[in-house]
Amino acid sequence: MTSTHKHPKAINANSASPFVKLRSINIGDCRWTEGFWAEKFKLAEEVMVPHMGSLLKGDIGHAYNNFKIAAGLMDGEAKGMLWHDGDFYKWMEACLYIYAINKDEKILAELDEIIDVIGKAQEDDGYLHTHVQINKSGRWRVITDHELYNSGHLIQGALIHYRVTGKTNWLDLAIKHADYLYTVFEPREERLCRFGFNPSQIMALVELYRTTENKKYLQLADIFVSMRGTASMDLHETVPYWFTGDQIQNKTPLREEVQAVGHAVTGMYLWSGAADVYAETGDKEIIEALDRIWDSATNRKMYVTGALGQCHHGAYDDKNMIHEGFIDDYLMPNSTAYNETCANISNAMFNWRLLGIKGESKYADVMETVLYNSAMVGISEDGKHYFYANPLRFNHGQREYSDHCDCTESPDREPYIECFCCPPNLVRTIAKVSGWAYSLSDNGVAVNIFGGNKLDTQLLDGSPIKLTQRTNYPWEGSVSITIDECKKEAFEVLLRIPAWADSAKVAINGKDAGVDVKPGEFVTLSREWAAGDTISLELPMSIDLIEGHPRIEEVRNQVAIKRGPVVYAVESPDLPEGTGILDVHLCADKPLVAEHKADFLGGVTVVKGTAMLRPNETNSMYRKVKKPNYKTIEAQFVPYYAWSNRGTAEMTVFMPVLWSC
Repeated sequence: MTSTHKHPKAINANSASPFVKLRSINIGDCRWTEGFWAEKFKLAEEVMVPHMGSLLKGDIGHAYNNFKIAAGLMDGEAKGMLWHDGDFYKWMEACLYIYAINKDEKILAELDEIIDVIGKAQEDDGYLHTHVQINKSGRWRVITDHELYNSGHLIQGALIHYRVTGKTNWLDLAIKHADYLYTVFEPREERLCRFGFNPSQIMALVELYRTTENKKYLQLADIFVSMRGTASMDLHETVPYWFTGDQIQNKTPLREEVQAVGHAVTGMYLWSGAADVYAETGDKEIIEALDRIWDSATNRKMYVTGALGQCHHGAYDDKNMIHEGFIDDYLMPNSTAYNETCANISNAMFNWRLLGIKGESKYADVMETVLYNSAMVGISEDGKHYFYANPLRFNHGQREYSDHCDCTESPDREPYIECFCCPPNLVRTIAKVSGWAYSLSDNGVAVNIFGGNKLDTQLLDGSPIKLTQRTNYPWEGSVSITIDECKKEAFEVLLRIPAWADSAKVAINGKDAGVDVKPGEFVTLSREWAAGDTISLELPMSIDLIEGHPRIEEVRNQVAIKRGPVVYAVESPDLPEGTGILDVHLCADKPLVAEHKADFLGGVTVVKGTAMLRPNETNSMYRKVKKPNYKTIEAQFVPYYAWSNRGTAEMTVFMPVLWSC
């Protein structure tokens, strides 16, 4: 397998993509050394990935059993959701990001054994979907069988395996499967135009093209983009009635779309794939549509935590239900927000691609918001329990969860969720974040995500670049980047200044850098560098009160607390016994103080301040207004991602605000 890419081992191997401004580093070029991400990666290595593997390979998860049954190696029935193959591939992918760093050969030996079983399960013509094969239910029957979703994760996992190990045993299976998909979908049969629900295959096919340089895979990816919205979804044999309309972004051709609509995960997967297609083709209509969609999702439908998917059930477009998805602009419920972990992660995936295409800092800002808030909340401090839905408020007794047998909505993180798409998606994201930390410009390096690490890579001209980043971000705002090795000629370091960071300062070797530092933009430091040169970034970690747009009725006269990139919440374990979360009012005229607690919730910085409690004295839906009898308390606020690690609790991000206490 040959490639002209300068960085063929990247997560997104876009270094030869013609319509990209920032290009990816190879997997393993950046390694966490200290601080937040080093700690999370270590937990992923030692707990998250092995523990999840024990679930998926055993009878609880049953995912590996499905492959063995399909391969004829054991008897049994298909279990888990129809997309469970994809869940298993994502876990395998997470294993590979761990291996890329620790080089533990036992990981590869285990994966080789699994790949051998997957190969035995694959049909001679390349088809692979264990539920369909075991149940003999028939191929391409209904879009909700998730055949193409599983395909995408099969191919993507195989590509990461090849890029990390150089071995082709999994890649051979993926190519065989992709070739089969080409024979099925290249003719663009009208009946099959409806397929592609939850379309992870588009991203994967573009990556397969980038590795093999076989243009038919890019062609097929573009076909999947172009088929969207070209066939009626109404009352068709392949489409269940609840998946018609905007639900799967198939009512309007993608190039004509004007807003973020439908199921949040399927939308973000589709738009991420379309972004990859644009990176190779430069299709102007695609990028213009993606710009409109990004603006809609980010500026009118995204939560302060970076979460997406305002509702679970009950919303409608002009005639059809919207499930787990986007609804009206500024309609942002807190306690009933769905905010599926996968949707939040896919928001970061979409913005990662736009960051490469556009080279603009605002996309990395969204990625950062997701990573420290709406993604990380999906897993517990111990790395063994999971959230699927992530509301911004939880009240005891408000919702009945007992009928949600798949545990997608739960008052506590669950040890296993029958619908298991989110946990492996989050764990593979934690394992691969180092691959997002830096990008390469035409003549330099961009710093996207802060964290203690070492970078050892090559610039696009082939010259070596080695950096050491030291920081205790996000708990502290000081970032130091030392040049350890570089070329003699001038090159640039692009340093992201987060949009929240007013009055940030940049110095080189202790002296002001003499550049214009603007929040929400990259600052460009261009010069002849030498080993030992040090860039210092000071981000003022003020504690800010965040209010919503006036049209967000759910948070009128309420505020959230944010320090740096981290959103905070008040949780009932930190309140007097018997206090309801809705009793809490924040005193905005009292100081808020940050305090780091190394032995609390895995090591976090909390915010302390003053709150007023207004007990609910009646159960009446409405009541006459009278002067409240407030009680003053000293309150503690914890990072939103860390809530629900101390037993079943109430929680809220937004609180009513009092400006005179």
